[in-house]
Amino acid sequence: MQKTIKSILAIAGVATLAGCAPGTFGQFYRESGSVIDRGNFGNASMNNMMIQTGQRGYAIELGNRFANEVPTMVNFAFDSTVLDASARATLDRQAAWIRQFPEIQFRVFGHTDLVGSNAYNRNLGLRRAQTVVRYLVSRGVSGSRLQAVSSLGETQPLIPTQNRERRNRRTVTEVSGFVQNHPMVLNGKYAQVIFREYVDSATEFTSVADTTGGEFASQ
Repeated sequence: MQKTIKSILAIAGVATLAGCAPGTFGQFYRESGSVIDRGNFGNASMNNMMIQTGQRGYAIELGNRFANEVPTMVNFAFDSTVLDASARATLDRQAAWIRQFPEIQFRVFGHTDLVGSNAYNRNLGLRRAQTVVRYLVSRGVSGSRLQAVSSLGETQPLIPTQNRERRNRRTVTEVSGFVQNHPMVLNGKYAQVIFREYVDSATEFTSVADTTGGEFASQ
């Protein structure tokens, strides 16, 4: 009788384990907590180490972030280098982002549509890039970080047409590298550079009077 009961319990135990999700049974033979590790533990430390030891593309990392957080392009009227209100608003956002990262250098590329000669358009693209650089400098960006100004003229249209096309008449601002051309200028403080923008953007609270005539402490 006892053997029969043990056999029934054993069969029930096997059936219960068989009904578990795949891989669950193995957790009993692994270290505590491993079942919830999906491979992400330690990624922040690993990423920081790879950034500081040169194993990742520094300019690519921050270049992608710049492109994701601010508009990188401004457009121009036909045969013009004048910044309209929309362009100035975009460049104000670029300047605010660039000022947060004084370790980074930027390049501004000038483009044109396909109307006109290639030589004229290369010159026009350069003048557009120079206009953008001057505006960024006027907004507090060091000119030494924007010296690399290039013109691609009509060679890289967004819209392939021989006609006038505003979307082709543009400049594009991109991360080009680090000051002194070496990422280790950060001296192992990449995390501090990234965190600085959050510190700088914190709201400063001023003292306000309470209903009893006292003051709340400034924060």
